[in-house]
Amino acid sequence: MAAEASISQTGNRLDEQVRAAVRAELSGSLDELRRFVDRRIAELSTEIHATVQLVDYSETNLSGQLAGIHDQITQIVAMPAAAARNSGMELEAVVQATEVAANQIMEAAEAIGGWLREGRRDPESVEAVARKLNTIFEACTFQDLTGQRIRRAIEHLQHVEAMLAGLMQTHPEAAPASRTPTGAELGQGDIDTLFA
Repeated sequence: MAAEASISQTGNRLDEQVRAAVRAELSGSLDELRRFVDRRIAELSTEIHATVQLVDYSETNLSGQLAGIHDQITQIVAMPAAAARNSGMELEAVVQATEVAANQIMEAAEAIGGWLREGRRDPESVEAVARKLNTIFEACTFQDLTGQRIRRAIEHLQHVEAMLAGLMQTHPEAAPASRTPTGAELGQGDIDTLFA
C-alpha cells in the first residue's frame, strides 16, 4: 500500500506540475487575449458612441430644418387673406383703370378728329375740342394711380417670394436652375405670358 500511496502522491505532484506548467504557458497568452478583448470593446464602445452622437446630431439638424420650414409655411399661411386678395384686386383695378382711360382717350381723339375733318372752327367747337383735350390729359393721370397699385402688388409678391426663397435655402440644390429674364431681356411675349 505504501507503493500505491507513493504513486498517488507522485501522480498528484505530477498533476500539479502539469497544471502549473500549462498555467505558466497559457498565462501570457490569456493576458494578451484579455488585453485584445478589452481594446476591441473600447474601440467598439467609441464607435457606437460616435454613431449615437451622429444620429442625435442628424435628428437635431433635421428637426431644426423641419421647424424652420414649418415656421415659413405658417408665416405664408398666416398672411392675411386680404393681402393676397388685395394683390389680385389691385391688379384688376389697374386693368380696369387702364381700360377706362384708354376708352376716354380714344373717344376724345375720335371726337376731335371728327371736328377737324368737318373743318369746324366755330367758338363752340373750339371749346368742345379744348374740353376733349382736357379729358385726354385727365385720362392720362391713370398711370400714377395704377403705378401705385402695381407697386403694392409687387411688394406683396416679393414678400411671398422672399419667404419661399427662405424655404429653399435649406436645400439650394433642389432649386430650379432656370434663369428668369430681366429688364431688356424681356420681350412682349414674356410680358403677355406673365399676364395671361
